[in-house]
Amino acid sequence: MENRNLAILSLIGRVLIAVLFLVGVSGKIAAPAGTIGYIASSGMPLPAAAYAVSVFVELVLPILLVLGWRTRLSAAVLALFSIVAALFFHNQLGDMNQSIHFFKNLAIAGGLLQLAAFGGGALSLDARRAR
Repeated sequence: MENRNLAILSLIGRVLIAVLFLVGVSGKIAAPAGTIGYIASSGMPLPAAAYAVSVFVELVLPILLVLGWRTRLSAAVLALFSIVAALFFHNQLGDMNQSIHFFKNLAIAGGLLQLAAFGGGALSLDARRAR
């Protein structure tokens, strides 16, 4: 495939992964008390701090992915975040809905690890900085 096409596909991939997190964080921002309560019910320690970290991770890092700035680091942190979310919030694998969310999070982490491994591509600020 031509380099330009690969660059465009890489950009589209970054945007599509980022949109998932940006849509998700909008609900957290709109209902912080409910989100903190949900985090507390999962048994995660320090739910208010976990809420603040999750808002940062789901808001700032996807924007960095779209821009292609610090793509590898942002993708790696988002992959870890997705795995932690699967383990803490979607671990009832006997429930089909939770099982789907668990494996969805692992699949998202897989895509993010590809970004962590290969970077943001030619249409990224990382590539521009490297030139």
